[in-house]
Amino acid sequence: MKGTGRKKRIWFAVCAALLILSLVCGAAAWLRTEKLLSQKEDERWRGDNEQRFVQISCFLPTPSAVKLSDLYAFRYAMLSAFTAAGLEWNEAVYPFIDAWSHEEKMTIAGDTGRTEAPALAVGGQFFEFHPLHLVSGSYISENDLSPDRIVLDRELAWELFGGTDLVGMTVQVNGVDFVVGGVVDREDDSASRRAYTGEKGFFMSYDAWRTITGQDAVDCYEVVMPEAVKGFGAQLMTDKFPHGDGEIVVNTGRFSYDRLLGIARNLPLRAAHAGSVSYPYWENAARITENECAALAALGTALMLPAAITLLIELIRLLARGKAALEDEVIPRAKESVEEAVRVQARKRWEKKHPEG
Repeated sequence: MKGTGRKKRIWFAVCAALLILSLVCGAAAWLRTEKLLSQKEDERWRGDNEQRFVQISCFLPTPSAVKLSDLYAFRYAMLSAFTAAGLEWNEAVYPFIDAWSHEEKMTIAGDTGRTEAPALAVGGQFFEFHPLHLVSGSYISENDLSPDRIVLDRELAWELFGGTDLVGMTVQVNGVDFVVGGVVDREDDSASRRAYTGEKGFFMSYDAWRTITGQDAVDCYEVVMPEAVKGFGAQLMTDKFPHGDGEIVVNTGRFSYDRLLGIARNLPLRAAHAGSVSYPYWENAARITENECAALAALGTALMLPAAITLLIELIRLLARGKAALEDEVIPRAKESVEEAVRVQARKRWEKKHPEG
């Protein structure tokens, strides 16, 4: 019996250690997702609002056939759908926030250098979705009075000017003058560092890019909108947005436990991506994080199973012991107590009727 008790205590200690490791896996996955700020615009936009919102991205084939006019048409379709769904909103303030982008290499020149670098032409509230760390200056947005401001990343700023305090400096993009509005650092989480290879780049307004190149092609569209019922936003995107062969991704809830377990079951197939869609680096970072967190979720679940099974067995044993004790001790004692109470009451009634004995 002593040996059995000792083995049981050792097994309980092993289960406790495995449970702790399972919690560590969960914490590691949570920390990875918390660093992906581009996946959390729905939380920032919602704030203290009780309304539920959903964040959705659409990645379009290259070359893209989606133009700026298509985005404005979709905005109107969204507002019409909100009204039809009975969602209340103020006409002065849209109940959604969106952004779009297109990437291609362009020539850029500054005081100390000239190079070809990836330009990200952005529209809407791009930097709300991607709050990159500002080293100096400010972001650009669709509310700017002039589209001739650009934002450099730190690497390009050093190559063109040998520094980062560059607000008001002039650069030439494909021979056209622009003013530096700010300098940013790229994301510093491990997934983003792997997804973005460190190649220098810059951000310019979508309107300015259209003016310079004469082109109009959106590669990525991102939106946060009210979620009237579950699946409302995804269905609206599917029905009304001209995605063609593009891919619609629901960012909200993409790192939930059940979804990660689903990804874990298909990790080998997920590794291969065939198609005309080329993901921007922030989506590649999110997919890297999904894969890592899916593996952590599967490992954490496996580590938790022994403790869960042991707990279940002990509960069954406890219930069985409780049932046996109930049948062997509690019920008989209760029965005796009831019978004794009945006898006492009967005795009192008899004595009351026969006071003289």
